[in-house]
Amino acid sequence: MTRLIISILLSTFLFCALPIKAQTKDQLYYHLETGITQAGGEHAPLWLTANKYGLSSITKNNGYVLAGIIQPLKGNERFSYGYGLELATAWNFTSSFIVQQAYLDLKWNRFTLSIGSKERAPEFANPELSSGALTLSGNARPIPQVCIGIDDYYTVPHTNNWLAIRGHFAYGRFTDDNWQKSFANAMAKRTRDVLYHSKAFYFRVGNTQKFPMTFEGGLQMETEFGGKQYRNGQVTKFPSKLRDYFEVIIPSAGGSDSPVNDQENIEGNITGSWHAAITYYANNWKLRGYYEHYFEDHSMLAVDYPWIDGLYAVELTLPKNPFVSQILYEYMCSRDQTSPTPDKPSVSVCDNYYNHSMYTGWQHWGMGLGNPLLISPIYNTNGEIYFYDNRVIANHFGITGNPTSEISYRLKFSLSRNFGTYSRPYPKKIWQSYTLAEICYTPTKIPGWQFTASYGTDHGKITGNNHGCMITIRKTGLIK
Repeated sequence: MTRLIISILLSTFLFCALPIKAQTKDQLYYHLETGITQAGGEHAPLWLTANKYGLSSITKNNGYVLAGIIQPLKGNERFSYGYGLELATAWNFTSSFIVQQAYLDLKWNRFTLSIGSKERAPEFANPELSSGALTLSGNARPIPQVCIGIDDYYTVPHTNNWLAIRGHFAYGRFTDDNWQKSFANAMAKRTRDVLYHSKAFYFRVGNTQKFPMTFEGGLQMETEFGGKQYRNGQVTKFPSKLRDYFEVIIPSAGGSDSPVNDQENIEGNITGSWHAAITYYANNWKLRGYYEHYFEDHSMLAVDYPWIDGLYAVELTLPKNPFVSQILYEYMCSRDQTSPTPDKPSVSVCDNYYNHSMYTGWQHWGMGLGNPLLISPIYNTNGEIYFYDNRVIANHFGITGNPTSEISYRLKFSLSRNFGTYSRPYPKKIWQSYTLAEICYTPTKIPGWQFTASYGTDHGKITGNNHGCMITIRKTGLIK
């Protein structure tokens, strides 16, 4: 611990000694960040760990040092490029050296080609206050990929600014092969060389200059495919020929070289969400309602079952004041999973969210890629990469504010009822709560510095009774 603190201080002073030149057209920034967590209980509190793009640890005492450079894209030019590199060394993490981000962005007109490992924020959920989106929440380490798309809404010509669209199309690869091998027990399922496919399309209807309301909607789909499965000393290979890259675009049954399960169902592990949001603007107020409907395979992609499961959110942005900037409430339900209901008694097979019969589920480096209230496999002590608690009903609250130009705060509270899984239900529901209180100080007299103190607690039998604090120090500056 002493050596970690000394290395943090030395790195900070050395990095801050770099000269900062006057701003030019190309802006190259550096940043150095360190975080130290000290906790009591079984683990570090959930909200000190979750939704940090995997740069965190559930071990109750941990720390990291991160250094990076970022050149953002210039959005107002016909062609531009940007890049980023973030490297971290850590203590009591899943690995001691981490390539957090390493990417190159190329932009031409409205289209962006992004190559590499990059932190990508949830599509609709509030990244600061939300409990996390159901499909991709920013809870796990970034997946290296090649992604082409329209990042910002593009106004469709001849619609008088009433219709805009955006979306993306990507292929990538999971990088947690060695972690899975070290974590899984000798008889447990693990995978290797698994490929990744992502696609999404969103639209926005509304012209705020003529009417103070907009509607957004769209579809997001994610797929695991290819690679190998290791279980009980046996190896199963999944097809990853050029044909398979095309077949996962439109979910369909696997070919003769696929496992029997994929031939009868769908090739690979398919997840995704329908999204819908309504935003109302009134002077300096903004009220936003949001719904995310999660699905796996074909079972809930169409309107065949009651859409009970999902993430429902109401978000209020207030005019500038020294008390509260934003208030968020979310209701999240993953309990039903297309199970039998009174109006659908014939349904005999239910989904098993984030789990899969052939793959190790919707996780990366042990952290769930979706909402962290469905507790990640990294918490398991039996060496199985499995989500044992994917049937959850949760109420979540978030508040943020800026009392002064130098001080901001954030509060989060989640209360969940946990039911286990359909195949391994809890004898009775288990209540669990998670809290976060955070204050951030950005002094104007020493530009570029930011100091954050966070305190979190967990109460219940899901992650244990935990409490702890985290101190984060960040220094940013302009190199070019």
